[in-house]
Amino acid sequence: MPETDLDRQTAYWDAVADTKRFAHPLHEPWLAEVDRAAAVLDYGCGYGRTLHHLEQLGFRRLSGADTSPGMIARARDLHPAPRFEVLDEPPALTGTADGSVDLAVLFAVLTCVPGDEAQQGLIAELGRVLAPGGLLYVSDLLLQDDERNLDRYARFAGRYGTHGVFETGDGAVCRHHSADRLAALLAAFETVHTRRITVPTMNGHEAQGMQLLVRKPLDDGR
Repeated sequence: MPETDLDRQTAYWDAVADTKRFAHPLHEPWLAEVDRAAAVLDYGCGYGRTLHHLEQLGFRRLSGADTSPGMIARARDLHPAPRFEVLDEPPALTGTADGSVDLAVLFAVLTCVPGDEAQQGLIAELGRVLAPGGLLYVSDLLLQDDERNLDRYARFAGRYGTHGVFETGDGAVCRHHSADRLAALLAAFETVHTRRITVPTMNGHEAQGMQLLVRKPLDDGR
């Protein structure tokens, strides 16, 4: 299902493409046994920070996709080796064949896609392009328990109809998740690893997050 404008927010991401810094860490031990010739896709790659880290680890078949032409332009300038594409009809990866990806990376993307159906569609599309046995590495933000976040959850709950969806001071609409919500989104996959992290947000606030490494079943019923 195509994303709505709220689930893309392309104008916002283009406007901040040259200024935002992302910080979700790549936990290298989780990828130690992954073949460096694996086909790797970073969905919502932004300016290519995580792909650059993967390149430094020796991965050679790297591609990134994002809805923001501004972010992709910055990524191409900074990191010439990976292949980058702008998503015209997200979450559709129209140039990526079924089962052609060995490792998909989804870092701080679900927080930028606030709608339930859009999130579900994104995970389904990644499931389509992943090979049986392929890995999906998710990193995202949990519901926070500090006063600042609790206040904005309450303030925007009526407008968006979902606890944890809120507006940032610079105009983005974001979503924080319960651990159960993340698990439900990934229920079609087999869990390999999970861990809690503390990470700076794109606006410089410390936040609690979760990382999950999951595997597409060898027989997914199709």
